[in-house]
Amino acid sequence: MWAVVGLGNPGRKYADTRHNAGFMFVQSVAKAWDVRVKKSRFLSKTADVKRGTDRVTLALPQTFMNACGQAVRELVRGLRLETGRLLVVYDDVYIPLGEIRVRKEGGPGTHKGMISIVQEIATKKFPRLRVGIGPAPDGGDIVQFVLSPFRRNEKKLLAESLDKARTALDLILDGRIDQAMNEFN
Repeated sequence: MWAVVGLGNPGRKYADTRHNAGFMFVQSVAKAWDVRVKKSRFLSKTADVKRGTDRVTLALPQTFMNACGQAVRELVRGLRLETGRLLVVYDDVYIPLGEIRVRKEGGPGTHKGMISIVQEIATKKFPRLRVGIGPAPDGGDIVQFVLSPFRRNEKKLLAESLDKARTALDLILDGRIDQAMNEFN
């Protein structure tokens, strides 16, 4: 069993913002897999998918970014999930738009959603996939930047990064995370 959690903020106000790249990714996977992420459980909207012999739960936490660890904790407990099979997908302002990065585990960095998750599940040992949304403008307010929508001319690069992320997801779910890291990092 796997859980793929996309980070973002719920509601129309945030739907198209850079900080919702994780939500956008999970929604693109759901569309590709022909499922709807709408079942309310674990403080999230979820969908369960059978993929080969594995079950994959797609999740969109509804607790807002800075408290998403609460939803992830409920998901891990409720599914009795090993954290090594929890893939968290989120935006990264330090990675250029159109690029992604894959890691097996590690610290949360400065991302408040990841800080919340690490605190709530008490481990850094879970894979993550970062979707580039940067670079932030020099001297600009990072919060304002991440809560701003993608500009029209950026949407093609966003689509490219989501395509790369879906390819990486397939590799990760197939047990080939090292290959995903070699290909995309």
